[in-house]
Amino acid sequence: MCAHVLVAEDDEMQAELIRRSLLAEGHSATVVHDGAAALDAARRLGPDLVVLDLMLPVIDGFGVCRVLRGGDPEIPVLMLTARSDEDDVLLGLELGADDYMTKPYSPRELMARIRTILRRSGRAAPAREEEPAVTAAGISVDPVRHAVRCDGEPVEVTPAEFQILLAMAGEPDRVFTRRQLLQCTRGFDRSSTERAVDVHMMNLRRKIEADPRRPVRLVTVFGVGYKLSGGRP
Repeated sequence: MCAHVLVAEDDEMQAELIRRSLLAEGHSATVVHDGAAALDAARRLGPDLVVLDLMLPVIDGFGVCRVLRGGDPEIPVLMLTARSDEDDVLLGLELGADDYMTKPYSPRELMARIRTILRRSGRAAPAREEEPAVTAAGISVDPVRHAVRCDGEPVEVTPAEFQILLAMAGEPDRVFTRRQLLQCTRGFDRSSTERAVDVHMMNLRRKIEADPRRPVRLVTVFGVGYKLSGGRP
């Protein structure tokens, strides 16, 4: 299924991670950061689904959902919130939200919920049979088959390592902080340690670098984080 998803999330880092996850699934995405912008985008774009944070500024998620339901009762809405109070959950569902996720959550679970909602609603177009792999520095990351190749040879990676490579191959030579890479691997669980990223990078270097002690693909940018060097070694 290929859908256009409107993401209304005031946390820019979380919104960017959701956007990347949607693109990896073959969807397109529009991101806004307040409730008024969400309503404007929904009217202009007619999205197939709205991912709606509850704690939006200007107009909160409850208000946005109420207006959306008045204009297009069929548009699917997936609510996101840091609240876990049962009354909030029930109010969101009573206003017409199709599903409800409480933070912290994993991007993989979020994408699974989105696939279910789109399949149930029938609003998304059929997916193309083939989605292009993301390739940089001799590394190919295939989000459909969940496969990685290095110089044409298959590489076995963990789910966390896969998410790191997918993000970095999508923007070669961009420097990612540990925090950004941690969000790719563990969703929005703020209790995780950023040093876990160093372990993932060490393991990835063992798998894709000719000499892990002198990496030329997964390069450390001291004091900042890591980047995937865009040129082939």
